[in-house]
Amino acid sequence: MEEIQHKYITVQGLKLHVADIGTGSNVVVFLHGFPEIWYSWRHQMIALARAGFRAIAPDYRGYGLSDPPPQPDKTSYRDLVSDLLGILDSLAIPKVFLIAKDFGPRPAYTFALLHPERVLGVVTMGVPYTPPGPHAFEKLLPEGFYISRWQEPGRAEADFGRLDAKTVVRNVYILFSRSEIPIAAENQEIMDLVDPSTPLPPWFTEEDLAAYGALYEKSGFQTALQVPYRALREDPGITDPIVKAPALFIMGGKDYVNKFPGMEDYINSGKVKQFVPKLEIVFLPEGTHFVQEQSPEEVNQLIITFLGKHI
Repeated sequence: MEEIQHKYITVQGLKLHVADIGTGSNVVVFLHGFPEIWYSWRHQMIALARAGFRAIAPDYRGYGLSDPPPQPDKTSYRDLVSDLLGILDSLAIPKVFLIAKDFGPRPAYTFALLHPERVLGVVTMGVPYTPPGPHAFEKLLPEGFYISRWQEPGRAEADFGRLDAKTVVRNVYILFSRSEIPIAAENQEIMDLVDPSTPLPPWFTEEDLAAYGALYEKSGFQTALQVPYRALREDPGITDPIVKAPALFIMGGKDYVNKFPGMEDYINSGKVKQFVPKLEIVFLPEGTHFVQEQSPEEVNQLIITFLGKHI
């Protein structure tokens, strides 16, 4: 971890934090999800640097050590795509592999669609590519569905505000590590779904939690609630939704996202490959939503093998 360098790159007037390790012309950029930051890729960054790659992991605007945008509630997915382009241009990196998880696949694939000449391949985890447009699952799940709750202005702020940032991250990690979708009862908030005595997942240490907690204590959750959740219905302006780049999708067999209505059929039937024709799909039977932290050696080998095919 001490080999990872930290720098700030100014993009669109914001100082964005970037973690960077390794050298060479083969560059991999990692895009985190929620409730994550650059640190969630620590295992992969070190492994790829040892395998001869340069590994870069930014904190999105408003996350971790990056500056918050002047209007967090106006932040969009397209802002994240523009920030990524600005980072690559600032570092004079012509082409990259993108690795993303949770909501990270959306800016990753949008970038691949808008700037195909800059992308050698895409690796995603936890959420498959879906073409731009409304998601049917939101209408098919109860009112207490966590995304619906967190889209409601003020609701999550009040729920999270009862706790310190470290406890919020702890609770979300526990919830998202389960194989069931987080859904609250009518008279219950999402944070109430976790009993305070529930232990952390065995692969996530108190030291890890402290690192996340300190960074979310700094950034707060204002931007994180906007992107991904409140910007979900944003139109990215994509005219051709077919991803031409080679891609790998790693999915945990126990990831709660499998339970989203229609999700397993979309992945298993191969419908996703209609939009990503060069897609490989790998299931890790015991994997949760955090496969890259839960099973780093297995995930690292899958990534390195994929990168080796497409350098």
